[in-house]
Amino acid sequence: MQHVTSLDIRSAIRDLGISGLPVCVHSSLRSFGQVEGGAEAVVEAFLAESCTLLVPAFSWAFFVSPRAARGPLRNAFDYGRVSESSRAGPIYTPMTDEIDASMGAVPRAVVERPGRTRGAHPLSSFAAVGPDAEVLVGAQAPLDAFAPLRLLAQGGGFVLLIGVGLTSMTLLHLAEACAGREPFRRWATAPSGDVIEVQTGGCSAGFGAFERVLAPLAREAVVGASRWRSYPAGAVVEEATRALRANPQITHCDNPACEQCRDAIAGGPLVA
Repeated sequence: MQHVTSLDIRSAIRDLGISGLPVCVHSSLRSFGQVEGGAEAVVEAFLAESCTLLVPAFSWAFFVSPRAARGPLRNAFDYGRVSESSRAGPIYTPMTDEIDASMGAVPRAVVERPGRTRGAHPLSSFAAVGPDAEVLVGAQAPLDAFAPLRLLAQGGGFVLLIGVGLTSMTLLHLAEACAGREPFRRWATAPSGDVIEVQTGGCSAGFGAFERVLAPLAREAVVGASRWRSYPAGAVVEEATRALRANPQITHCDNPACEQCRDAIAGGPLVA
């Protein structure tokens, strides 16, 4: 089994030219083989290289059904399953450490780290540590889910895929919005106790189709058994938006009946 140290990780960060920059990381800790110090060592390596480390920290435990059996059309949601007895659920705050298990070990390490910053989005929050953490994450809101990624792109930041593919790149949902697609609407409980609409992304299973479009932007490194690919966030948004406008079907997954892909390609939910 490959054995990876913090020095190996820092060396790869420097080789990719992303030291001192904000980086959105999508990762599989298992892809390394074995990391001395685990996920915490990965986080420490980025901080030691003066990076701001931004990670998705989604928490669908806070999802609730809408109060009524109606909502935006073309929203890939079955309103027929909503009952009049729907009640508000647990209330999200940025102080919670709740995070979906599917996010992985590195995002969990960031969320559980003292002093981290987490966005004010109950379902699709981002969390960050480092010099620009508050700037990137502070702008996130229930109806502005991708604000941290927009600021990352505008600020010359990068996206780094660590042992995962483009289907994990949340930035491509921002490109969908830039191409004119309205993000999907789901619901959560506000601190007031009211059920509110929030923005979320949709199906990403077809994002591998951007491989050829984005390949010229990628720089690669290998750390242990893990393949790393870094991409300049602003250029990704530009190229993916151009590809989406030229071929809206590029995002469709392998399931011809996927409602999220169907409604996203049609333009997303019809909201006021």
